Amino acid sequence: MRSITGMTLTVGGLEALAQIGSLCRVRTSAGHIDGEVVGAQGSELCVLPFGTWEGVSVGNEVALIEHDDMVFPDETWIGTVVDALGRPLTQYNRARRPRRKTRFRSDPPGAFDRKKVGAKLETQIKCIDIFTPICRGQRMGVFAGSGVGKSTMMAMLARNTDADVIVIGLIGERGREVQQFIQEDLGPAGMARAVVVVSTGDEAPLLRKRAALTTTAVAEYFKSTGKQVLLLLDSVTRFAMAQREIGLARGEPPTLRGYPPSVFSELPHLLERAGPGTEGEGDITGLYTVLVDGDDMNEPIADAVRGIVDGHLVLDRKIAEQGRFPAIDLQRSLSRMLPGCHSPEEYEITKAARKALGRYADMEDLIRL
Repeated sequence: MRSITGMTLTVGGLEALAQIGSLCRVRTSAGHIDGEVVGAQGSELCVLPFGTWEGVSVGNEVALIEHDDMVFPDETWIGTVVDALGRPLTQYNRARRPRRKTRFRSDPPGAFDRKKVGAKLETQIKCIDIFTPICRGQRMGVFAGSGVGKSTMMAMLARNTDADVIVIGLIGERGREVQQFIQEDLGPAGMARAVVVVSTGDEAPLLRKRAALTTTAVAEYFKSTGKQVLLLLDSVTRFAMAQREIGLARGEPPTLRGYPPSVFSELPHLLERAGPGTEGEGDITGLYTVLVDGDDMNEPIADAVRGIVDGHLVLDRKIAEQGRFPAIDLQRSLSRMLPGCHSPEEYEITKAARKALGRYADMEDLIRL
């Protein structure tokens, strides 16, 4: 080990053996610390830790360990909480059964290999089912500022949506909120058919990024078994922030609001993995929350995600302050599956209702007077 700058470790002597994504183990006087190769320059490798480099010093021995890009989900994971590496955080059924390897980094299906988007998915949230319907295999963004009920709506979707398996990724959340979401918002009814992947905000950026990839990999496993999967990822913004930390640490130039170019290449790769499966498979219906800074719907991550997904739900702070939940702004929310997923009569009624709501919004101040 040659040098340490911030969270970046510079390693020499392994350039002929290592590749991007290889795992390394740094041996210290107190034990060892694991990290991942995220970049290379000349004969030097850039390594970031899965924790902190506390106790590491220049000259420590660094060794490559097995390239671990696999997770091993199976039916016993349902009802379980796991970490970013797929290790269980709660008790689960450890019955022995053949395990299928699933890569946490995989390529999306080809455009012509997928089925078409399926039938309408009932969420039991009437404003969604009527005005912004979601179909099987569709991807939706949920855009909101902090404290307007994203987690509450995600829990409602997990409890009520007509899907076989719910896969939930909690990325960069506070530890207290994770426990509250699982025990109170989701509850036993929601956990009965859910797998929850957790990486809290105090964990290293590598783990926060990997948690999003692991969440998607678990959803892909259940899709491959023919199940209809609802994927809830909260939030894409914290995935992007983790990738920003990784990109800047390996020397990428900052661009919009400090985000390096790799963020905007990782986002479509992650989101495109959801969607309709191939023939004989199920579908992944994805809902991705986006935390918008200062309720600015045009900030870089929100703008990028909106261009990838098949529709968006906008949660409004004013509606939340009135005590209406979920606080969906119907005028700014849309589903790109319309009008196909409604009958002609339903679509005409929906259009008329939207028009009436828009007229009311224009005259709201006068009506109050």
